[in-house]
Amino acid sequence: MCWKCGIIYYIVSRLIPAWKGALHHVRKNPFNFALNTVLEDDTEQKTALTQEQEEKLLFFAENDKVYHKYVDEITILLGTGLRISEFCGLTIKLDLENRIINVDHQLLKDTEIGYYIETPKTKNGVRQIPMSEKVYQAFKRVLKKRGKAEPLIIDGYSNFLFLNQNGMPKVAANYESMLKGLVKKYNKNHDEALPNITPHTLRHTFCTRLANAGMNPKSLQYIMGHSNISMTLNYYAHASFDSAKEEMERLIA
Repeated sequence: MCWKCGIIYYIVSRLIPAWKGALHHVRKNPFNFALNTVLEDDTEQKTALTQEQEEKLLFFAENDKVYHKYVDEITILLGTGLRISEFCGLTIKLDLENRIINVDHQLLKDTEIGYYIETPKTKNGVRQIPMSEKVYQAFKRVLKKRGKAEPLIIDGYSNFLFLNQNGMPKVAANYESMLKGLVKKYNKNHDEALPNITPHTLRHTFCTRLANAGMNPKSLQYIMGHSNISMTLNYYAHASFDSAKEEMERLIA
């Protein structure tokens, strides 16, 4: 045997048992475990306001000298399920005659580039939302009380409906801060505290309320602009025993 063949033989003779040993461990997939057994789930549970909590929130805001001016905006968010960026993107060109909210864009703001418009990521985001009487009246009051806007055009859009004290369009951060302050003040004056409320809480509450009322899931999916029906069906999991009991009695009585 030549010296080259001897070296190859030596290497192979060492690799064979090493590989056999490795196969024994490879068969046992080291990653075959559930992530929730090693990682703590720190995601915040989505919370929908109860009817009582919603009424208490609005009543308190209506009678507060600081927060009463936000009641119409909260009413619209609770009554439409709009994403906060869609809500901020609304302009004065509302279809009040037909009582329809046309949703086809969102208004966002970045610390570096400033304001910008984003179109819905899927076709489901483009939709029309009917106005309830409460929402319709709230829009009319907002238009009547709306201050003077700065001459601003953002990616072709102007005359935004909701303005800050400087005449500039409000964005999500404004409403997150407002709701945080409102809840903090409410809880300071009441023994039974309200949960943490964000703009998404209001959207979540709207969807849960309609799900509990038995709205057709496909209709609710359209109103919410969900890209997947499973996202909508998750809201039906919030149905209470009473609503489930009523539904069963209606169907099998």
